[in-house]
Amino acid sequence: MDGSHRHEVGSPEETIYESLVRKGYSRRDFLRFCTAVTAALALPAPFVSRVAEALETKKKPILVWLEFQDCAGNSEALLRATKPTVGELILDILSIEYHETIMAAAGHQAEKSLADVVANHKGNYIAAVEGSIPMKDGGVYCCIGGRSAKDIVTEVCGNAMATIAMGTCACFGGLPAAAPNPTSAVGVSAALPNIPVVNLSGCPVNVENITATIVYFLTFGTLPPLDKFGRPLFAYGKRIHDNCERRAHFDAGQYVREWGDEGHRKGWCLYEMGCKGPETFHNCPRIKYNDGTSWPVGSGHGCIGCSEPAFWDGMTPFYERLPQPPGFGVEATADKVGLGITAVTGAAVAAHGIGRMITGKNTRKD
Repeated sequence: MDGSHRHEVGSPEETIYESLVRKGYSRRDFLRFCTAVTAALALPAPFVSRVAEALETKKKPILVWLEFQDCAGNSEALLRATKPTVGELILDILSIEYHETIMAAAGHQAEKSLADVVANHKGNYIAAVEGSIPMKDGGVYCCIGGRSAKDIVTEVCGNAMATIAMGTCACFGGLPAAAPNPTSAVGVSAALPNIPVVNLSGCPVNVENITATIVYFLTFGTLPPLDKFGRPLFAYGKRIHDNCERRAHFDAGQYVREWGDEGHRKGWCLYEMGCKGPETFHNCPRIKYNDGTSWPVGSGHGCIGCSEPAFWDGMTPFYERLPQPPGFGVEATADKVGLGITAVTGAAVAAHGIGRMITGKNTRKD
């Protein structure tokens, strides 16, 4: 942020709660915010008071937002929230000291702001990274202020209190890493294997998962529990297919066969149209996007698996049924389908395994 904004936010010792009150939020707004974040974290209701206590006493955390090879979609997701949402409130609980898209400073002045944060707040700021890191030819394919993305992310994230990769490009390379990957693009974890990184994948990242991750860190003083891909379990611990609003139609063997057909109009399952929900882990069905109003499957389009490490190459073509994992495509035996999906995703076979659901169902007429 520019100097005038910093002047407005008050004392450096101001707590998050004090900042919200000064912005005009009521105690009721604050508690509603705490309740929403606690729910997003999948924590029991009694934790609301603990979250509230942490935000009443903790100072606004300093955030620096780096952007490299990407489309800026994650910045858009952060900024396009509308009130009164948790997403909007994030701008009031963070002290964003560097973000190329929204900061007023430019050129050398902007780069000095970043250098000042690293020098003056070492170990006391959160680094957010958007976009992939090019590794080929010394990283010359993405340079800012004469420095490569790899050099910048090494310095900034290496001195940060915590690092959060925002979006699939920053997490796993994403679209820039799609074959033939001309710049040898990788995610932050691959570029910096020796520092802990929280991966908030998705294309774009869900802003409410950003808020929840930061609030968890402020509340408990540690990063949230992660899956094997470095993603918070509260957001990526469950498969989309198992929580999909169209799941009942899958169980009943009711599939969309063509765009605009009767099944599509009735909101039936999009599996036959290429939906990757059975391979994708994300809380989209619960949190949704655009202030919780909708998400791709809810609006009639199949999941494209954008939050998985295999995205993009492993999830295309989007409009064809899932690639052929072992046992998949042999719908005669439901268990084989379920086991095949499990082999691809690495997930345990849950009580609601796909296979069991198909058994005895695929003889029913659409």
